[in-house]
Amino acid sequence: MSTRSIVAVSAGMSSPSSTRLLTDRLTQATEKALSEHGEQVQTRVVELRELAHDVMNAMTTRVPTGELRGVLEDLSAADGLIAVTPVFNASYSGLFKSFFDIVEPEDLDGMPVLAGATGGSPRHSLVLEHALRPMFSYTRSVVVPTGVYAASEDWGSGEGGGRELGERIDRAARQLAMLATERAPRGADPFEEPTPFADLMSGLGR
Repeated sequence: MSTRSIVAVSAGMSSPSSTRLLTDRLTQATEKALSEHGEQVQTRVVELRELAHDVMNAMTTRVPTGELRGVLEDLSAADGLIAVTPVFNASYSGLFKSFFDIVEPEDLDGMPVLAGATGGSPRHSLVLEHALRPMFSYTRSVVVPTGVYAASEDWGSGEGGGRELGERIDRAARQLAMLATERAPRGADPFEEPTPFADLMSGLGR
């Protein structure tokens, strides 16, 4: 049984926040889905509001300091990323964008990403397709087909609200788990188990 590493980034601006709540639910669902694939899971949940000063310093100096350095190291070694932002002015928050601006592009190349967002109105759900998906596509990440947007009404106990959100969360988590398990571990040596020379020679005679 292998161990898969997941980093979950929450850009919520208050505590508690619906953004952190969605992040936690996506993380728990992903852990469950990976366990069903026979994988052990190591997760790290990052609250960007706690790193805001370090993020701004890194934007101007290009040198990460404090806890931010460890977060970036964990992200570069992760098998998957969960990224959740509140919606501001029909897009991701400035803190969310600033954090990913200081992530080295190669660290996200090929990484499976589950994108999520929270907002007060269902009208902002298109932020997933118009802002988040293009940003992660630019970094050559592999964004799972199902994005998860949660409006205020999705958290209620009214007809269909909580159930439909739960179904989207579970579907997105399964997709992230599938991509993470299919991915070669970060830093793996492609020559660690080379094909035996005798097998290579036998193949030439066919």
